[in-house]
Amino acid sequence: MPVDTQREEVLRALSTVQDPDLHRDLVSLGMIQDVSIQDTAVSFAIVLTTPACPVKDDMKEWARAAVARLPWVREVNVDLRSQTSAARTVGQGQLIPRVKNVIAVASGKGGVGKSTTSVNVALALAETGARVGLLDADIYGPNIPLMMGIGDKPEMRGEEGRIDPLVRFGIKLMSIGFFLDENNPVIWRGPMVHGAIQQFLRDVEWGELDYLVVDLPPGTGDAPLSLSQLVPMSGAVIVTTPQDVALQDVSKGMAMFRRLEVPIIGVIENMSYFVCPNCDTQHEIFGRGGGEKIAKAYGVPFLGKVPLQPDVRAGGDEGRPVIVTQPDSVAASAFRHVAGAVAQQVSILAYSNSGAFISLNSITLNR
Repeated sequence: MPVDTQREEVLRALSTVQDPDLHRDLVSLGMIQDVSIQDTAVSFAIVLTTPACPVKDDMKEWARAAVARLPWVREVNVDLRSQTSAARTVGQGQLIPRVKNVIAVASGKGGVGKSTTSVNVALALAETGARVGLLDADIYGPNIPLMMGIGDKPEMRGEEGRIDPLVRFGIKLMSIGFFLDENNPVIWRGPMVHGAIQQFLRDVEWGELDYLVVDLPPGTGDAPLSLSQLVPMSGAVIVTTPQDVALQDVSKGMAMFRRLEVPIIGVIENMSYFVCPNCDTQHEIFGRGGGEKIAKAYGVPFLGKVPLQPDVRAGGDEGRPVIVTQPDSVAASAFRHVAGAVAQQVSILAYSNSGAFISLNSITLNR
């Protein structure tokens, strides 16, 4: 059989495999690269839109099985790669031109575990191989240095005074807490907050990042407004707890981001349940279904539930995040699920903004 005919059959078989999020086949999306045919052996690569794709193993198996059904094929080799899509305009002239996606993590009120969520979601994304940064935009109450177990002062270099972010667990970090005595409060007016966030974006050497996770302070104040004015954000993640009093504040946060024309990636329900260590029973201490209710009311994705576990709190207090120190725990698994859902929704937003991820011209044939 001519190689061109074999190639057409391979691509036709792969065109029956759909990306479950984008609802289009892998070939028309340009996700198939480096098709190689050696007699009865076929090799090709699937280029994922994020290394944190939650269904990547399924897609690999679906593609392998589709090609293996061709009568002349005896061997199929599938290579998974990733090319993170940007859900925002990336280019020169911006404060952070080499950062593909800026993801704000916000909450309507304090005490819902927003910073804990920011830290562990960032770590879960990095765990997949993504290049991740974490910016602590809570100028008045910076918690990231404590939660990440690092208190060094970043170094400035060069005549332009660029700031090197600190690195912990493979994540680039920046916080006002690295520069201040933890016992001295920050007493600043709004313009100074705006200036600090601008400097952390403009003057920090973030380099090439797939995701910059920004931990915002609670509420609808200066920080989220400044961030939305300074950079085009991929979207905002809203963290809440199940009880109704938290949901009232979430509504205000949702309304704020919509007025700022920032896409809402979805809702995370933290402290959703407690798993008894003796009987493995789930106890819904703060109520049930609040996060799903608010997500449905606003027509945004529900990204998942994170349990209330003492180890999560202890890890944050000790600078030892649970996803690093207890990777097999229920909480770590929940954070990975949430991080995958976040990356999934960012890819969907990128697709809806651009209409395509990868040029179809990237499909190549080797023999």
